[in-house]
Amino acid sequence: MTRPIELAGKSGARYRYLPLEEERFLPPAGANFVIAEMTPEGAKVVYAGETDNLANQSWRQALERARKTYGGAKVLTRLNVTRAVREAERIDLIEQHQPPLNGKESRA
Repeated sequence: MTRPIELAGKSGARYRYLPLEEERFLPPAGANFVIAEMTPEGAKVVYAGETDNLANQSWRQALERARKTYGGAKVLTRLNVTRAVREAERIDLIEQHQPPLNGKESRA
């Protein structure tokens, strides 16, 4: 079993993400995802996103973009059914980690 990676948000909340095995069956469920560069110090978040359907692989485009700069970038996921919860978590992580590939997205 894969070990969870804990990421803290600006609010102080801690979120547990699991590395995504890209070739495995993915559930058609809502999820948050981060693309991270794995370092000896831990996961460095380079992009934070959310999707209504993890199985539709909308995260793949962001991963390909990330791998142009961060060759070993990995996708980490956390299932969240409610869009409002996913969006609040995504914003919390962006505010804390300032992922470079999220650009100038709202930090509201």
